[in-house]
Amino acid sequence: MEKFFFDNWESIFRTFTITILAYIAMVLLLRSSGKRTLSKMNAFDFIVTVALGSALASVSLNKNVALADGVLAFFLLIFLQYVITWLSVRYKSVKHFITSKPTLLLYKGELIDEALKKERVTIEEINSAARNGGQEDLSKIDVMILESTGEITVIPTIKSDSPNALKDAGNYPR
Repeated sequence: MEKFFFDNWESIFRTFTITILAYIAMVLLLRSSGKRTLSKMNAFDFIVTVALGSALASVSLNKNVALADGVLAFFLLIFLQYVITWLSVRYKSVKHFITSKPTLLLYKGELIDEALKKERVTIEEINSAARNGGQEDLSKIDVMILESTGEITVIPTIKSDSPNALKDAGNYPR
């Protein structure tokens, strides 16, 4: 129990140095991997982010993990994310595997209860999204979509007969 608050100065120095160097390495690797790595997160991106955080914590605090091992782990996680996103842009099957489709939650002022239940979206979240979109009355909103990032998009008025941006919403009436 004597090492509960303090082990030794060498341990403090190691944690200080390794954390700074690991952080710099992660930032450099993330910046070199492109904007997609730091974009709004879908479930796949979230997993990679959590894994990177866990790797950083392990490198910083676990004396059995060398800096080079940690940097390799960062590189591999970022590289794998790059490969998966590269493949998802080129192959629809990969894209469908790693990202969900947007879901229509409200159409022409009417909530789609089945979609709300399936996606576990509450009326409070709908009302909040409406307010954030500057809308005060759900009946005056043409479309609300739950995006693959978890964000709710509010479109007050549909201006064309076949809006292209709504076609990928899984349950959009054609």
